Amino acid sequence: MTAGYGLPKTDGFTEQLQAALRAEGRDVRVINAGVSGDTSAGGRARLDWALADKPDAVILELGANDGLRGIDPKVTRQNLNAILDRFGAMKLPVLFAGMVAPPNLGPEYGAEYAAVFKDLAARYDVIFYPFFLEGVAGKPTLNQRDGIHPTKAGAAVIVERILPATRELLSRVSR
Repeated sequence: MTAGYGLPKTDGFTEQLQAALRAEGRDVRVINAGVSGDTSAGGRARLDWALADKPDAVILELGANDGLRGIDPKVTRQNLNAILDRFGAMKLPVLFAGMVAPPNLGPEYGAEYAAVFKDLAARYDVIFYPFFLEGVAGKPTLNQRDGIHPTKAGAAVIVERILPATRELLSRVSR
């Protein structure tokens, strides 16, 4: 979702978030470490690459593809836990964005999947944003033809909704 699948680079979430923060007078650079189609295992495997730019804070939005592929939530939990452990060891402030499993996987899977994000957010000192696609999921005008990935307008809605949590994240950055 953060990679901006199907969108010109300027229209994706990270670019729009950076523009919104700069419009508020914040001197920030939002680095897009998203990879289209990535799972939590892929994100965990490339963590060193993602941290190479030495970020001051992190927005962790991973696991959507785990849910789409029906990956065992225990595996998603292990991967996200390892990533959050690493961020904690580095004392990086984190905004942790949750996801919701597609309903076709059933209520039991959905509940177990949602619990991964809620439980990990409670375990770590992170800012929790429960559903990254809040206000966008299921709205055809805000999603591309695949019904999954946000359009430019959809990304703008996500940015607008996540801005308060992002401001809180930035307040935790020590300089």
